[in-house]
Amino acid sequence: MTTTIAGLETRAQTPTDHLLNGALLAAPLIYLAADAMYAARGWDDATAGLLHVLGAIAYGFVVLRVASWLPRESRLAAAILLTGMIGLVGNAVYGFEAIHLSLGDIALVDQPGAANLIKPLGLFFPISFALIAWALWRLNHRWQGMLTLVVMIIWPVAHIGNIAALAVLVNVALVVTFGSLVWNRTDR
Repeated sequence: MTTTIAGLETRAQTPTDHLLNGALLAAPLIYLAADAMYAARGWDDATAGLLHVLGAIAYGFVVLRVASWLPRESRLAAAILLTGMIGLVGNAVYGFEAIHLSLGDIALVDQPGAANLIKPLGLFFPISFALIAWALWRLNHRWQGMLTLVVMIIWPVAHIGNIAALAVLVNVALVVTFGSLVWNRTDR
């Protein structure tokens, strides 16, 4: 249903809109909980790994949300989808890695051969969100775009370097950034 209010055309929110908009807040909150648990219990905590996987999935919906705001013919939207879906898998793998380590197994990320796939897949997550930062900038969400870009530069430093306090800080910034979009953005 489309309505016109004071010259602006708006449409009713669909269940898909609610799901994707909810992910803007849920994803960074879940990931904040995961990194807070990693900070408190170590990088091999199973519960943190579980939350990590769920947060990675939720961030996949954030990728879909932001890409859907761009014009259908946008190459940027296609790049966000490509890197975002690969990044979702790479991000989730690191959560499974924590679960794997909690069981006393060896770290796959440090193994040769096929296990090396984890590293490049994981880097697609911050790459996809750097593209999301560009999209937010283009969609006139300037401060959110700039903060997302800064956070995604810091993200690999915090997570590859296992700097728990920095990882938590990064996630607080993402809660503020994407949470603000829930209230500042209406789908048209």
